[in-house]
Amino acid sequence: MFLYFLRHASAGQRQANPRKDEKRALDKDGVEQCGYVGRGLAALGVQADIIVSSPLKRATQTAALVGTEMGYEGKVVVDSALRPQASFSEFQKMLEKYSRQDSMMVVGHNPNVSEFLGRVIADSGEAVIDLKKGAVAKVEMKRNSGSLSWCVTPRIFRALHAAATESSRPKTSRK
Repeated sequence: MFLYFLRHASAGQRQANPRKDEKRALDKDGVEQCGYVGRGLAALGVQADIIVSSPLKRATQTAALVGTEMGYEGKVVVDSALRPQASFSEFQKMLEKYSRQDSMMVVGHNPNVSEFLGRVIADSGEAVIDLKKGAVAKVEMKRNSGSLSWCVTPRIFRALHAAATESSRPKTSRK
């Protein structure tokens, strides 16, 4: 199985009230990040059989926007195993539930989404990978462990998009 770890995009400042923070939406930069990330993933040929998201608004928005840009036609599944306070054992149980899928994208929060990524790719202990907001990592899973294929930030997707746009413009000659 290919497992894509996606951290939610930019959502502004954390709210002091936990209930309000759960409803915090993506900000303008976050919506833009989702566009670059989704188009970049589509250009890489990334397809997900299922997208599973944390129930928090910023994560579900990221999942929906990136999924749309990728051409994902399924429904985003919400699972508490991707909440900010979820444990690795809850995450493992969620993976088992969807183990028959060929490819899966999980959308969550730091610090646990980075922790889950690190624990999946480290045979013993934990690898330290800090997913930036909107970053996505591809892991090839074999049974209970995986190997990291790549990790890309929204900044890199934006730069690649700009370079592709620039190279597709007709060249003007100076005389």
